[in-house]
Amino acid sequence: MSIRVLVVDDSSFMRRQLSRIIDAAPDIEVVGAAGDAREACDMLLALEPDVLTLDVQMPGVNGLEFLDRLMSKRPMPVVMVSAFTQEGSETTLKALELGAVDFIGKPRAESLQRLDEYGHELAEKIRAAKCARLRVNARSRHVHVARGDAAAPAPSRALPYPVGAAGGKVIFMGASTGGTEAIKKVLLGMPANCPPILIVQHMPETFSAVFAANLDQVCQPRVCEAQGGEVVAEGTVYITKGNHHMRVKREGEHLLIELVQTPPVNGHRPSVDVLFASAATVMGRQAVGVILTGMGKDGAQGLLSMRQAGARTFGQDEASCVVYGMPREAFQIGAVEDVADVTQIAGRVLALFPVKKR
Repeated sequence: MSIRVLVVDDSSFMRRQLSRIIDAAPDIEVVGAAGDAREACDMLLALEPDVLTLDVQMPGVNGLEFLDRLMSKRPMPVVMVSAFTQEGSETTLKALELGAVDFIGKPRAESLQRLDEYGHELAEKIRAAKCARLRVNARSRHVHVARGDAAAPAPSRALPYPVGAAGGKVIFMGASTGGTEAIKKVLLGMPANCPPILIVQHMPETFSAVFAANLDQVCQPRVCEAQGGEVVAEGTVYITKGNHHMRVKREGEHLLIELVQTPPVNGHRPSVDVLFASAATVMGRQAVGVILTGMGKDGAQGLLSMRQAGARTFGQDEASCVVYGMPREAFQIGAVEDVADVTQIAGRVLALFPVKKR
């Protein structure tokens, strides 16, 4: 049976384009297209779609207001369709806090090949949304948004973290669909003086700085977008810059971050596998790996390499995942040592190297 989709966008041109792209998938059909929130509400009742694609910015009742009401009264899988600008990024991240499953940019008619690639990506996100576990009670009343130049690195608040023979462990984390909220839940359990944490979240380049800045406002450790060349520091979380792979290398007793734009791995740049493979090679048993909710298999092989190199490894459990894809793949190949609810992961990880209170 086909997945039934309702398209909601204020632009008639975009409604037609999205409908045509979605209908090209053999297992997905557009059952309706609405131009505003009121029309969408009527169509939801009449058509009973499985998944809704929602424009971020709409006149009248905007996308966020509509999503908030929808998730409180009639929860259903929603994929946000966003303009990849800083303003669009901020709004989209708020939508994920309110319960949207995933997001994608607006289609661009640069070439038929690019449109085909876009259609494949959108179809995959719709399929994942149809099977996603909804976070019905995840509505956030405390949304923090960074203003100004979100990409500017914040000043360092900690000394470089030694990782030599006598040094401490470093945490490496990867996530995809549902990961923005999962990462936040893990980081909210981390103290200000936690070990360094390096994170790959699948997202475009315009999103990573805003995502890091928002986390920095609510978490005890410093959270920043990695710029490349940094010496990792205690009490600091590094979010991979979108459209870049993140790797690590040693320089004496210090660990440095490298950003590269080598080809995508598992269809992703940044790729979790690239970070985890680097951690296995450079850090060995001094690394701790965490794989969180996400569609696909990115990170599974890298986490296995980490475990084989002596690292401790954790996977998010199925019940707390939005999409139990990446953690499942890692578990099935023996990469995951310990499985835990996302709210328990910080405590499990910190138990490996107790952090002194200050």
